[in-house]
Parts: sequence; C-alpha cells; structure tokens
Amino acid sequence: MTKSKLTTDQLAKQPVEQFYQTLQTDQNGLNDDAAELRLKAVGPNTIQQTQSRSQFKAFIKNFTSLMALLLWVSGLIAMFTGMLELGIAIWAVNLINGCFSYWQEHAAQKATDSLKKMLPTYTHVRRNGVTKQIDATELVPGDVFTIQAGNSISADARIIAATALQVDESALTGESVAVDKVPAYQKGAGKFAEQNVVYAGTVAVNGTATAVAMQTGMQTEFGQIATLTQHQKNTVSPLTAELNRLTRQISLIAIMIGLIFFVAAIFFVHYPVAKSFVFALGMIVAFIPEGLLPTVTLSLAQGVTRMSKKHALVKELSSVETLGETTVICSDKTGTLTQNQMTINHVWLPDHEYTVSGEGYVNNGQIQLDQQPVHLADHPALATIVRVAALDNDTEIQAENSTKPKIIGTPTEAAHLVLAQKSGLDLNQLRQRYPRVQELPFDSDRKRMTTIHTQPNNAGAIIYVKGALDGILAISDQLLENGHARPITAADITKINAANQRYAAQGLRSMAIAYRNFDGSQGLPADTADCTIQNTEQHLTFVGLTVMADPPRPEIYDAVDKCHRANIRIIMVTGDSPLTAKSIAVKIGIDSEQVRVITGDELAKMSDSKLQAAVKGEVIFARVAPEQKYRIVKANQHNGEIVASTGDGVNDAPALKQADIGIAMGVTGTDVAKDAADMILTDDNFASIVAAIEEGRTVYSNLQKFLLYILNSNVPEAIPSVLFLFSRGLIPLPLTVMQILTVDLGTDMLPALGLEAEKSEPGIMDQPPRARTAHLLNKSIIWKAFGWYGMVASLLSTVAYFFVNYLHGWPHVALAATGNVYVMATTMTLAAIVFCQIAAAINCRTQVTSVFKIGLFSNHRIWFGIGFEIILIALLMYVPVLQGLFNTTGIAGRDWTLLFCIPIPLVLIEELRKAVVRHQIAK
Repeated sequence: MTKSKLTTDQLAKQPVEQFYQTLQTDQNGLNDDAAELRLKAVGPNTIQQTQSRSQFKAFIKNFTSLMALLLWVSGLIAMFTGMLELGIAIWAVNLINGCFSYWQEHAAQKATDSLKKMLPTYTHVRRNGVTKQIDATELVPGDVFTIQAGNSISADARIIAATALQVDESALTGESVAVDKVPAYQKGAGKFAEQNVVYAGTVAVNGTATAVAMQTGMQTEFGQIATLTQHQKNTVSPLTAELNRLTRQISLIAIMIGLIFFVAAIFFVHYPVAKSFVFALGMIVAFIPEGLLPTVTLSLAQGVTRMSKKHALVKELSSVETLGETTVICSDKTGTLTQNQMTINHVWLPDHEYTVSGEGYVNNGQIQLDQQPVHLADHPALATIVRVAALDNDTEIQAENSTKPKIIGTPTEAAHLVLAQKSGLDLNQLRQRYPRVQELPFDSDRKRMTTIHTQPNNAGAIIYVKGALDGILAISDQLLENGHARPITAADITKINAANQRYAAQGLRSMAIAYRNFDGSQGLPADTADCTIQNTEQHLTFVGLTVMADPPRPEIYDAVDKCHRANIRIIMVTGDSPLTAKSIAVKIGIDSEQVRVITGDELAKMSDSKLQAAVKGEVIFARVAPEQKYRIVKANQHNGEIVASTGDGVNDAPALKQADIGIAMGVTGTDVAKDAADMILTDDNFASIVAAIEEGRTVYSNLQKFLLYILNSNVPEAIPSVLFLFSRGLIPLPLTVMQILTVDLGTDMLPALGLEAEKSEPGIMDQPPRARTAHLLNKSIIWKAFGWYGMVASLLSTVAYFFVNYLHGWPHVALAATGNVYVMATTMTLAAIVFCQIAAAINCRTQVTSVFKIGLFSNHRIWFGIGFEIILIALLMYVPVLQGLFNTTGIAGRDWTLLFCIPIPLVLIEELRKAVVRHQIAK
C-alpha cells in the first residue's frame, strides 16, 4: 500500500467505493498477509513515549541531595586536612550510593514499563472476511474494525455504518458533550468536526459502528499533537513524600549532632580543629540512612511485580501504599464475586417451564420439559424465545477448545447463544434467514436492547427486544400463550413477577424476552430505517423469561473471610435485582440476612446525608445504574473511609476516578474503565483484589522492617564516640570513621535488601487497616531501633572493645590509643557490630510472629546477605591493603567463636519478647 497523501477531510468526502480504492481495501477488510506488510511499512499503532528529562539529568540528581552535598564537602575537607584516604572513601560512598539509587530507579521504571505492556487494548477487525480480536497496536490503515460503547478508538477512521453512535472527543477538543457520528459526510464547525470520522484517543460512549482505519500511530491527529506537547509528569506519592521528609529530618539531626560533637571535641577534649571535624564527621555518617530511598523504590517496584503475578496490575507505584489503607471495597457482583460463566438453566413461559441441561459456554446440553428432550417445532412459543435470544445479540463465541471458548461480547448474551445451540439451531443459518436491518443498542437507562430483522418468505420485518423485566413489562400490552398472542392482564403481570422473584430468591438472574411485528401500525414508521427507541419500543408482545445462574467463584469465600478479619467492609453494588443480590451476598458471607438492600430508585431519592448514614451499616445496592456508584464512593469517603471500587463500563469511570483505588476489569472491562483505574484485574476476580491489599500491607510492613534494621546500627556506631567524648579522650575511639562507613554501606546493605523480599507475615490480614495519618517511622520502631536492638548491640560491641584491652593488661595499663592492641580492639568492635546486625536481620523479619514459624532459612536473600557480610569482614581483617585502609587486623580463633555466639542469645531473647507480645494480643 502506498501511503495516501490525502487529508482526513478529503478521504471523508470520497464516495465509499473510491475511498476503498484509495486505501486498497473493501468491506471485508484486509487479509493477514496484506495487514502484515502494512504493519511493517507504517509501524505499530502506538503513540511514541518521550521522556521529560534526559537520563543524564536523572543520573546527576542522585548526587545533589542534601546528604550527597554534605558528603562531597566533607570529603573535600578531609583531603585538604591531610586525610586523603578518608576523603576518597567518603567520595566513594557518595558515588556508590548515587549509582545504586539510579540503578534502583531505573529498575523500578523498567518494572512499571513492563507492566504497561501487559495492559493491551484490543480491537475487533475484519481479517480474511472474519471478525477477530487483535491487539490495537497491530491495527493498520485499511483495516475494517467495529466500535462499541465503551471502546477507546484506536485510529483515525471513517465510519461506514453506525447505529446511534456517540463519541466523546474531549481528549482532542475539550468539549465534554458527546457528538453524534453517522456514515454520511458533513463538515461541522472547527477542527475534528467531520461527522463520518472518528479519531484516535476518543471514546465511544453509546451505540455501535463499523469503520475503516485511515491513519494509525503517530500519523493520527492525536499522535501529531503528542509530538508537540507530550511530556511525562511524575507525581510524588504520600509515601515518597514522607520518606523524603524522613531523610531530611534524619540528615538535619545528624548534622546537628555532628556540630555538637565538633564543638565538644574542640573545647571539651581539646582536639585540633581538623581532628575534631573528622570526629564529628563520623557521627554524621553514623546517623545518615544511606540507601533508604533507593531501597524503598525497589521494594515498591517488586511489590508491584508480585501483584502482577497475582493477577493485579498496578499502574503506579504510589497505589501500593493506598492498597494497604483500604477500609471499604465497593464491588460489582457479576464476574467479580461470581464466575461470570452465565448459563441458562430455565426458560419460563406463561404456559410451561423448561429446564436446560449442560454447563458453561459449550454446546453439550439440551432443552427439556419434564426431563424429556424438546423439539422446537412442537413448541412455537419456546421457538420464539430461543430465536429472539439468538438474534437480538451482539456477542460471538469462538470455540478455541471444548472447555474455554473465547467470548467476544458479554457473558449474558453468550449464554443466550449457547441456549440456541443446545436447542439444535444453526446460528449462521438463523442469521441468514432473519437478517438484521437495524439495532437500538443497550444502554443503562433503558436496560434493554432491540434489533429489527426481516422475516423469511417476504413476511415483513419483526422487532426483537430483550432486557430487564420491569422495563419490558411496562411497554408490553400482549402476552404470547400457547403460541397465540392475547392482551396481557394484571393477573398475568402478577404471575410473571412472582416467577421472577422466585428465581431471584434462589440467586438466579432472569431476562425478559419480547417481540413486535413490524406491520406499520400503532405508531411504527413506514420504513425500518426510521425506527427509534420512542416509536419502536412500545406495544410489545411478552414471550417469557430466560433464567441464568452465575455461581460464586470458589475462592471468594476465603477472600471474604480475610476481608472480615482485616476489618475491611465489602459493599455489593450491582445492577441485578435486590433478591438476587441479597441471595449471593448472604451465600458467600458478605452480609447477614438482616442486610439492608437499597435500589437505584431509592438511591436517587436519598439525600447525601442519608446515604452517608446508610453506608455506615450493612448495606447492598441493587438495580443501581453505573453512574450512581460515584455517589456511593463519595459517601464512604465523606465518612473517612479509604475506598476501593470496581468497574468495567463507560459509566463506571467517574467512580473509578473518585475512588482511592479504582479497579477495572481486565477481561470484560472497557478501555475507558481501564484508563480511569489505578489497578486492573487480569482475571476479573475479587480474590485478586484481596491478594493485592495483602501485598500492599506486606510492602509497607517490609519498609518498616527495613527502616528498623538500618536505624538500629546507628546507636552502636555512635556510642563509641560518646564514650570518647565523656571520658575526655581517656577512652580512645573504639570505631573509626572508615569502619562506620563499612557497616553503613558494606555489611548492612544486602541483608537490608533481603528484608524487602520477605513474604506476608502470618496474621497480617487479621489487623485493621493502617490509618492514613500513621507514619512510617512510629514510636514502636524508634523504641526498638534505639532503645532495644541498638542498646543491646552497643553494649556487646563496647564489651568486645574492652575485652580485647582486658586481655592485654587493662585496667592495669591505660587503654591503647595506637599500636596493634588498639587495632585489634577496633576490629573486634566492628566485628561485634556486624554480628549483632546478623541477629537484627533475623529478628526484623517478623514483628510479632516467631521467626521459627515462618522458617528460619525461608528467606534466601537474607542469608545470602549474611554470608556476604561475614566474608566482607573477614577480607577486611586479613587482606593487607584493606587492613591499612580500614584500621583492622586478623583475630584469633577464640575471638571468632565469641563472634559467632553473639547472634544466638540475641535471637532467643527477641523471640521471648515476641512471645510476650503475642500473649498480650491474645488476651
């Protein structure tokens, strides 16, 4: 295909046949070979992403933070005061930390980019004369594709056929009012105003259409705008903002402590200024949490990756934090709480009730009356209801295999197609005998769908209608009974409603079926092309009900139980009948028999204050229009709840955007819903929401464990300097600045990173949701880091220092400030801190659960980190070059025995403390 140089307006004006010739296509679309060649020629149908900042700027940013600037200056001063090795070491710390931060951010970005690739948009195209579903990125100019309400439009295209199509073009024009689109060309006012053209990036909000792609990818109007205006905006989540504040606070505290010790060293110990500065620098380095932010970023990114393996695709890292705070889930029923495998098991007619055998979307059953197979020829009314069910239908079933057919459309319509197959009808032959001439699409206001067909043997046209019972009964004045139509009576309506309520009480869903002969009477137009909702959907003949079952998902019971234990309320919001909704809710344990059921009509009349009061209790919302979800979400948020809301349709978008966590269905959800959501379920399963909430809580808990671990080493790093200061220099520094850096950026890092991979702690879903006002660094962490882990490590490391000196004559001789004994003492102090950190890494794995219960060796990353730090401290002790640089020396075998014994009592004592806490919680 040669690329057309005609403008969109020129292509829109061409006669249809000439238009097809220009694009070298026809009404049957392209074949696969032609489409592949065009895809190679024009490229994928995507908007190329540009970055708002260069990778170089992203790299440099990691070396200009408050902490980084502090270390640059400190290293420079150390060099000028004659301590070249220390200055180089400090700068090396900065380089390592900056590079590590950049690598972590890059890894996190790659993780989120890979997730975006897992969220494809699909398009239904005509290829080789057959409708098939393809990834929208494979759409090419000349492709014939279909549009339905809720679809994001994937290309600039010309409409060939349309039924009540309305498109939201606000993404291009800023005008929020949907515009009508028709096949006939008509130029409106302004740009993007051709009535027979739809544009990429816009959304179909009503109706259906068939269109031919003219431009794709960056050649679309949306793509051309993107090349001029595209930029990537990074938002800072509350968690990231808190971590930034935490880093600044700790850095400022470290600087203040350093200044105090600097002044004290000069005036109290009478150190020279240069030596006092190095001393103060050691205190600053001891308190700065190197590696905190990059590790948090990696933890969030890996949390997102783990969620994706549990069928929950989180679009932004910041959403992970919010998941852990969720207090209310406003959930759809069909497909989320249930299997979305609608199967018609009853057909109710005024004169008979039929049963339908067979499960799922496979043709392996039959229609029966009193357990005997039924032939449609012997049951005219049954034949009518089956025919309407099959023809008043926009869904297709593609049998990929015998158990998992592909549904292109809705599960409810798929169930009706299967009903026709089970009755012995050939769908293709049926469609040829009753060709469709017009459609009045389903919408959430009417809750019904109408199609108009021509009948065989020139018998005229017929109107088929299916939808919600209350709406269809309201416009029916005839009843089909024993194959003949007669006026419907009040007694008939009572009988029909009683049957419907009986099914609903069993958790079944029914759909009403009706028809009308197109005989030009009672307000019908002369031509079927002039049919509208107003002049067509009236004076119907009611036929009967198709009754469907959509069983709960097997895993839903455990998921609901987890929510109850976690103090997370579930509010069912469904379009089904009150009886059906209550039946399912009670069956799966969401609500009790005393639950209040509020219908959409009642909700429309309720004031905001009454709604806010209602959602505080046990409540179900039934027969609710999707747009009413917005009010339900807002009411819960007004009550202080953190709300997760599910949705799949166009009208769900406001509720998804308003919710703290909007959750779209990945299988049945429209493109609009997916775009509005924060999270997408690839299996449309409520249990995946609960798994994501559990993962969100786990990520936050692991961040606190990491924070506890890195902060607890600050105390044993600082205590030696305190001893030196308060002894006025009589106790030489038990730990040098280089050794402090060894702990912070050498031995500590890998075990700390291992903590972020810790699995969910048992009982994490038995706790109430975290309050939004809760802080990452809370009193419990401060107490354990500084008052428990830190003080114990300080005591043991100080004992190790004095133990070496004791073996060499102290207290009978003064503590050595230089020489081999001093080097041995500082080495043992450093090693003791490292082995205390081994115990801390094990203890930090759980908050109250015994580490032996989760498996002492279950986290391989922790033990890899522990092995690394033991090897590193050994290298520092025995490699000559490192000995001189870090002021270390080799130690005796008895010293190693002592070091390996240190973690054992520390772990056992902490296990005893956790046991006491568990006992107090159990009271």
